[in-house]
Amino acid sequence: MDAQQVFTFGQQGLYMLLMIAAPVLLSVLLVGVLVSIFQAATQINEATLSFVPKMLAAIAVMMVAGPWMLSTLVEYIQRTLQSIPQVVG
Repeated sequence: MDAQQVFTFGQQGLYMLLMIAAPVLLSVLLVGVLVSIFQAATQINEATLSFVPKMLAAIAVMMVAGPWMLSTLVEYIQRTLQSIPQVVG
């Protein structure tokens, strides 16, 4: 195993991490901005008002995109495990 293969595995892992985390992070970010605008407009400063919608958005995205996330991760792990003999041998 040379340095190029290590960097390739690392790059693929980081790309997979970004692909899997992006839908949840973007939805929570969007909900957070909308709630912050609402709080600024109405001058309501309640901590649960910002936390609960973000949690609900994350759960909703996980329910919708969860099967895709899981299948993508399983395929990546299968490819990685199947490439071990080629890398070692």
